Amino acid sequence: MYPLRRNRRLRTNAAIRHLVRETIITPSDFLVPLFVVEGKGVKQEITSMPAYYRLSLDYLEKEVKELWEMGLCAVLLFVKVPDNLKDNEGTEALNKDGLMQRAIKTIKNVCPEMLVMTDVALDPYSSFGHDGIVEDGKILNDETSEVLAEMSVSHALAGADFVAPSDMMDGRILTIREALEDEGYIDTGIMSYSAKYASAFYGPFRDALDSAPGFGDKKTYQMDAANRFEAIKETEMDIDEGADIVMVKPGLCYLDIVREIKNEVDVPVAVYQVSGEYAMLKAAAEKGWLDHDAVMMEQLLAIKRAGANIIASYFAKDAVKLMG
Repeated sequence: MYPLRRNRRLRTNAAIRHLVRETIITPSDFLVPLFVVEGKGVKQEITSMPAYYRLSLDYLEKEVKELWEMGLCAVLLFVKVPDNLKDNEGTEALNKDGLMQRAIKTIKNVCPEMLVMTDVALDPYSSFGHDGIVEDGKILNDETSEVLAEMSVSHALAGADFVAPSDMMDGRILTIREALEDEGYIDTGIMSYSAKYASAFYGPFRDALDSAPGFGDKKTYQMDAANRFEAIKETEMDIDEGADIVMVKPGLCYLDIVREIKNEVDVPVAVYQVSGEYAMLKAAAEKGWLDHDAVMMEQLLAIKRAGANIIASYFAKDAVKLMG
C-alpha cells in the first residue's frame, strides 16, 4: 500500500529538522569543570587533555568572566594540591585559607552570580591518592565521611553554592547534610556523585591533579562497571539522605544507567563526560579520524537525550561557540 505517512517529510530540510527536534543543547545545560593551581600567571596545558588548562587564581578570574559572557553559568572546582601539603587525613582540605577556599572567594568576588560547585573528596589532598583516610591498606568509611562533612562546611563558609561529594563513601550525604544544617547552611546544595563507577576513563583527570592512587585501585568504594541495579539503589539512598542533584559518572558508556535513574527519581540528574572521553575525541580528531565538532555535539546530544539535566563537560566552551 502506498504510504499515507512518510517519515522523511519531517527530514526534508534543515528548517523542519530544527522545528521538530526533540533534544536541544543550550549553554544552560553545562557545568564547567575548572582546575586550579597555586601561583600567579599560570595557565598550564594538561598534556593528556589538549586545550584544557590548570589555572592560577588570576587566570581563574579571566576564565570565569569569559564563561559568564558566553552564557555558561555554573562551574565545578578542583584543586591541585602541592605534595608538601598532602597527608593521610586531608588536613589541608580544612584550611580556611586553602586553595579551594580562595578559589571560591575569587569567583564570587569577580562574578557573584556564577554558580559555584566544589569537589569534596580527599584524593587531591591525600598522600595516598585515595578518596578517604587509609589504615592498613583499607579506606576508612565513617572517619572519612566526618572529614568530608568538615570540608563541605568549609566550602560553604567560603561561598560555595553546592558541594559535590565524589568519594562514594557510604552514608556521607547524610553526614554532610547534617553538618551543613547544624552550621546554618540550609541553602547550600549537595550534588552527589551517586553512581560513580570505577572506570578506566579517569586517567587524564588524575594527571591534571596528580591524584592517582598510590597503591591498588578504587574498586572497594567506586562502583563495579558491570552493575546496573546497584546504581539505582545508591542514588535513591543519596536522595533519602539529602542530595539535591544526583550524578552518573562517566558519561557515554553509562547512558543506560542515566536513563534508568532518570526514570526512577524526581531530582535533577547530572552526567559527567569525563577526561578520558574528552581525550579520546581530541586524539582521534588530531589524527584526522573523526570530525571533532560533529562527534562532540553528537555525544552531548546523546547524554542529554538519555535524561541528563546537567552535563559536566570539558567541551562546554567548544559546544557553546558552535551554537553561536
